[in-house]
Amino acid sequence: MELAITPLPGGFGARVETDLARTSGAVAARTLTDALHRHRVLILPGQHLNPADLLVAASLFGTVDTATDRRYTVPGFPGLTLISNIHQDGTPIGIYDGDQEEEWHADNSFKPELTTATLLYSVITPCEGGETRFADATRAYTGLTPEAQQRIEKMLAVHSIQRLGMMQSQASGGQSSAAAGNFSGHPEAEHPLVLTHPVTGARSLLLGSMVIRCVTGLSEKDSRALIDDLLEHTTRAPYLYSHHWEQGDLVVWDNLATLHTASPCDSSRHSRLLFRAAVRQHAASTGSGG
Repeated sequence: MELAITPLPGGFGARVETDLARTSGAVAARTLTDALHRHRVLILPGQHLNPADLLVAASLFGTVDTATDRRYTVPGFPGLTLISNIHQDGTPIGIYDGDQEEEWHADNSFKPELTTATLLYSVITPCEGGETRFADATRAYTGLTPEAQQRIEKMLAVHSIQRLGMMQSQASGGQSSAAAGNFSGHPEAEHPLVLTHPVTGARSLLLGSMVIRCVTGLSEKDSRALIDDLLEHTTRAPYLYSHHWEQGDLVVWDNLATLHTASPCDSSRHSRLLFRAAVRQHAASTGSGG
């Protein structure tokens, strides 16, 4: 399968020209997945996808996760989650309000088995705000000093949906999509600070500004200081790409190699609606790789 793949300036990410509604099969899956592992973020502009098309496209990258928050799924498509700042009768139709910046995170890190890739498809696009920013957690790890790498090599962090809900509530005046969702009782998960990618073997940093409760073996104060320092390093300009959405854009990212966050969008002036699918590669696993 031949694709027009153009690397983005700045060291990671690529623009891919193809019609995903007409793309299927093992060769397409292998080609696109290889491109994702190489570039870590793929931008596929100008797509025309209905929910069924999007699920087919998502399946090119792995097995679609259907264990989603049932309050915010596309009706009839449990593998698709609504991301939106739109309210109907005073109730949000999707997760995230959009008026405030979201935390830097990797998707679903509060689960024991990590999401390997995420797809986000723009249905209603704001003319201002609502950008999605990505941090190259792979190059950020290589940019650490050898001493810093050695310090965190074997460290584990506790990822907590309960902490995420609490922090979201504090940041938004009592509103939190995580606190009231069907994952709110999910047990905490422990993951290494340094992941070894199960396919590429590359090392990357798995962080979260809200979801991480502590680093195992460190005090709360020392845990927070370490996570804050690593996040400050990882989200510096050399490792960032900010995507300004256009109608029909589909963005796919390697969730084991990047972090991301949403930029604010004024919901009183601009509507925003995206469909999200999370996938896991077959037999994929993560580890500290020490």
